[in-house]
Amino acid sequence: MIKTENFDGLGKSPVVKKLRRNIKRISSCDVNVLIIGESGTGKELAARSIHAQSQRAGKPFVPVNCGAVPENLFENELFGHTKGAFTDACLPRRGVVSEAEGGTLFLDEIGVISPFIQVKLLRLLQEKEYKPLGDCKSYCADIRIIAATNQDPEKLMATGKFREDFFYRINIVSIEIPPLRERKEDIPILVEHFSKKYSHQYNRPIREITPGAMKVLVAYPWPGNIRELENKIQQTIVLATGDVITEDDLGLNKMESKSVQELIKPGNFKKAKEKIIRDFEKQYLSKLLKEFNGDVVAAADCAGKSRTAFWNLLKKREIHPRSFRSS
Repeated sequence: MIKTENFDGLGKSPVVKKLRRNIKRISSCDVNVLIIGESGTGKELAARSIHAQSQRAGKPFVPVNCGAVPENLFENELFGHTKGAFTDACLPRRGVVSEAEGGTLFLDEIGVISPFIQVKLLRLLQEKEYKPLGDCKSYCADIRIIAATNQDPEKLMATGKFREDFFYRINIVSIEIPPLRERKEDIPILVEHFSKKYSHQYNRPIREITPGAMKVLVAYPWPGNIRELENKIQQTIVLATGDVITEDDLGLNKMESKSVQELIKPGNFKKAKEKIIRDFEKQYLSKLLKEFNGDVVAAADCAGKSRTAFWNLLKKREIHPRSFRSS
């Protein structure tokens, strides 16, 4: 995925220019930051950009996906433990807070952690102190904390999923990353960026993306945002039969684009978005498996996902790889 340390090559739209200015201002102030945005909009990229432009730039940037850490292991993941802290603790272990010393700790998907874990984080947020499991001594943490969520933090607090004291500590400064559908003028820039990246990576020189193909790419609503666009360009380059990308190569024909647009009608935003994502995932996964003759490993690699995550997605959408294998 994107490794660029700033947004310079990822758009020139007014919203991105404003975002870039805000990131520059925030970077110079060593405060906790909450980044809000839909999945795939580039929240970690924004966090890395803040870190890269800050006085902590030469120190570690340590990302943690909060959604991937079981609650009973979260405290150990954050703070580590001493030898003998519990039955299987044969050796001491550093936590991510210690690994990020002097630098930035990025807590992604912060909206999924329970109020119990939020309490554990409060002392770190307020006093910059923590205590490893089994240790009677507290340690100072010289770190900056940046968190991110794809949920509305105000709603999380209103429903009791966010403690008030936790919310106000994590949200000293907040920035919002706009979805790709609100900055369509950036899509050609992103397409060029990803085309160069993957044509070089896979040694598949691409001479041109036709105007018709670009028109389809701009028209498509991209419910998965930049991540979805990147995966589509990556997939298209891998499967391309020539050095010119056409509308047919994309697999996003006019009928599909029109059908997605028809879903965007006045009504419940959440339900409409869920339907768009569900339909897209079914179409995308089915076409990918068809291209790779039901080979889940190859399809997962092309999609930029781990085998486990890819299998889980297939299971979620009730898609069976065997049905795509030719006899």
